[in-house]
Amino acid sequence: MTEKKLFDQFKGKKVFLTGNTGFKGSWLSIWLHELGADVYGYALQPKNELDNFIVSGLEHKINQTYGDVTDINLLQSTIDSINPDYIFHLAAQALVIDSYNDPISTYHTNVMGTVNLLQAARNSTNLKTIVAITSDKCYENKEQVWGYRENDELGGSDPYSSSKACAEIAIQSLRKSFYKDSPVSVISTRAGNVIGGGDWSDNRLIPDIFKNKRADEVLEIRSPYATRPWEHVLEPLSGYMQLALIGENNKKYEGGWNFGPSTYKHYNVLEVVQEIEKSTVLKHKILNQENKLHEANLLKLDITKAANELNWIPQLSFEETIRYTVEGYLVQDDKNIYNHRVKQIKDYTDLAAANKTTWAL
Repeated sequence: MTEKKLFDQFKGKKVFLTGNTGFKGSWLSIWLHELGADVYGYALQPKNELDNFIVSGLEHKINQTYGDVTDINLLQSTIDSINPDYIFHLAAQALVIDSYNDPISTYHTNVMGTVNLLQAARNSTNLKTIVAITSDKCYENKEQVWGYRENDELGGSDPYSSSKACAEIAIQSLRKSFYKDSPVSVISTRAGNVIGGGDWSDNRLIPDIFKNKRADEVLEIRSPYATRPWEHVLEPLSGYMQLALIGENNKKYEGGWNFGPSTYKHYNVLEVVQEIEKSTVLKHKILNQENKLHEANLLKLDITKAANELNWIPQLSFEETIRYTVEGYLVQDDKNIYNHRVKQIKDYTDLAAANKTTWAL
């Protein structure tokens, strides 16, 4: 008999995801569905007909409720009716530029949406773990050359970043106030710049690249030398799922966790564009940098904690990350796009197993 792998424990379990019509949430929905979980999504309607949630046909594969995390009554009644085993909270306003255009909505969604989720989950008698996904931008960015650790100062110069820092503080406070004597583990995670097929959000580098490619237009690059912790979407998702399972009845895994690429080398925007150009034709130009809104130029994550305590390591090199991403976009118009997503998940899992990574064994 084949030995049971860690993620096999999701089979037959009720897993509740907020924000699952979004990029990361849709990929997590696919992975959990393939593992045999009963997936329950709670999110706003998809914004774009090209979005991964739509082209993968997820509405017909999982249990979906369309709603806003700021609607505490609907959120409460939905969670109560499901009584989930695990919760992944991904719902968010996730863009820096949008936070400048609408700071009130950004704080409302990212802070009060998180508070609502943690409040609504308190009645769940089956619940084992809550994994709340925030952002690497929750750290007070000092443009330092070393990566931020989980105990570094929180903050943010733009509304989006500070809203994520506020969410982290709220998670910590509510965990201590209401989950201290509960068997439920409350965990927060901070990932780098997550990329992969199916993301068509506005004002993000990779979606902008492929939008312009589809339209045969020139890509305008506003911050060519901004360095980010680029990682394929499957990398942090594996960490989230691992924490959800090993955090069950084990409070030592509570608190914050970073998931990012290997820290010895980080890449800037222009290097990402140049790597993509190796496998597909792009047109781009660099914009004048004057009078732009503030965005951090240098951001790195330290993943030592996850490496040491979870044996979690990124599986993909920078070149492989870009290859997985390009392949994910080039199959966008394929009628069997769901199967392509599943194949990438399988290839990634096989690679992790070959690398003797704990969660894949």
